[in-house]
Amino acid sequence: MPLSTFLQNLPSAPVIVVPIHLLTYSTLLGTSLYQTFIITKVAYQALPRSAFTTLQKRLFPIYFRSQSLLLVLTAITYPPYGPASLAKVKGDWITFVIAGITAGLNLMVYGPRTSRAMVERIQQATKDARAGGEGDGKDEISKEMTVRNRVFSRNHAMSIHLNLLTIGAMVWYGVRLAGRLAGRLEVGV
Repeated sequence: MPLSTFLQNLPSAPVIVVPIHLLTYSTLLGTSLYQTFIITKVAYQALPRSAFTTLQKRLFPIYFRSQSLLLVLTAITYPPYGPASLAKVKGDWITFVIAGITAGLNLMVYGPRTSRAMVERIQQATKDARAGGEGDGKDEISKEMTVRNRVFSRNHAMSIHLNLLTIGAMVWYGVRLAGRLAGRLEVGV
C-alpha cells in the first residue's frame, strides 16, 4: 500500500482526540477523588501517625504532579483541536484556568510547604520528647511546637482548599462535557 493511501485511511484528528480526552479527563477526576476522599481517609485511620506522615510525604508530591500532568493532557486533547478549540469556549477554558492555577499552587507552593511543615513537626516532637517537655510535668506543648503546628495548619488548610477547588472545577467541566455529549447522542438517535 502506498504511503499516500495509508495516510488517507488514517482517522481524522477529532476521531483520535475524543477518546484520549475522555480517558485523560476521567483519569484526572477519578484519581483526584480517590486520593482525596478514599486513600487519605483510610491511611489516616489505619496507620500510626509516623507511618501516615511518611506515606503522605511521599504520596502527595506524586499526586500533585500527576494531577497537573493529567490536567495539561486533558486541555491538550480538548476536542476537536486541543487548546485552540478550548480557547473558543469561555465556560470551559475558565474551568481549566481555575484548575490549573489551584493545581499549580499545590504542586509548586503549598504541597512542598505542607510536607516541610509536617517533617518539622515530627522533628520538634522528637526534640520536645528528649527535653522531657516543659513546665511542671503537665502535657504542655512547647512554644516551638505551637509555631510548627500553626505553620502546618495554615499550609495544610490551603492545600486542602486548593485541591477541592481543582476537583470542583473539573467536576463542573465534566457536567458541561456530559451536556455536550448528551446533545450529540440525542442528535444521533
